[in-house]
Amino acid sequence: MGEPSFWDNPEEAQKVAQVVTQLKDEVGIFRSLERRSEDLEVMLELAMEEEDADIVGEIEQSLTSVRADIEHLELGMLLSGEYDANNAILTLHAGAGGTEAQDWTSMLLRMFGRFAERSGYSVDVLDYQPGDEAGVKSVTLGINGHNAYGYMKSEKGVHRLVRISPFDSNARRHTSFAAVDVMPEIDDTVEININPADLKVDTYRASGAGGQHINKTDSAVRMTHLPTGIIVQCQNQRSQIQNRERCMQLLRAKLFEYEKQKQAELKSDIAGEYQAIEWGSQIRSYVFHPYNMVKDHRTGAETGNVQSVMDGNLELFVEAYLRSLQKIK
Repeated sequence: MGEPSFWDNPEEAQKVAQVVTQLKDEVGIFRSLERRSEDLEVMLELAMEEEDADIVGEIEQSLTSVRADIEHLELGMLLSGEYDANNAILTLHAGAGGTEAQDWTSMLLRMFGRFAERSGYSVDVLDYQPGDEAGVKSVTLGINGHNAYGYMKSEKGVHRLVRISPFDSNARRHTSFAAVDVMPEIDDTVEININPADLKVDTYRASGAGGQHINKTDSAVRMTHLPTGIIVQCQNQRSQIQNRERCMQLLRAKLFEYEKQKQAELKSDIAGEYQAIEWGSQIRSYVFHPYNMVKDHRTGAETGNVQSVMDGNLELFVEAYLRSLQKIK
């Protein structure tokens, strides 16, 4: 018998096939931009010959679209991490402060949903814990698409809000905090050993909007990894079996991140350190009063257009963060 072929390993073959598909997609985007640029040149020549103002307006609109797509392609070139191309798992937790912090968490949930939509990603709500009176206590999202983790990893950390509280009858200024955790979704090609004996599995009734959508069975699943204390839960799937499978995916991602942090802590006293959801630990501040500004404290990137950021326009901060990583390297 001859030497075993690389292609005899289905996991490695699948990984290579995924990379090839991604590269083909990127080349396709580049070729499309080339064609659109060439079309614009032809249109510009035609407009100059005929002195047609209508064509000039159309060219300006098309040029803006091409420029935005080029900037997005350039941003993608900054993604060099091993798992940047993977789907992302995003978890938001409200900080101390009750309704204020829970409302802020719901605002961040909307912001990240809009950003994912703008980026062409699909979003699955894997777990959702509503606030006591308003907002969200915690929520876990699966953000699915090429480079989702690479773009979303810039959002990991504590986000701080300063505003006049809509819940304060005296219209006082409040500061609220929410923590965002971002992990890559890990596929089966990455070896993560989980001993079934180390798991405590609980089932419970999934929460719902009520009425015909309320869940009448214990389909929601909570898993506790006893050696690390890591807890994951999922309630969005229709059956307990499906929620168990999704919980295992979440646990694999959490354990992967846990091991990465342990290794980083061996190299640096500050790498991989979790910070409290409070003053001095924020990565970004969103100020609604007494002035309008969003500022990232890691990169110095800032803008006065708060509403645009809350509508999901995070490209300024994502790009600044990715460029800062290149400088560190």
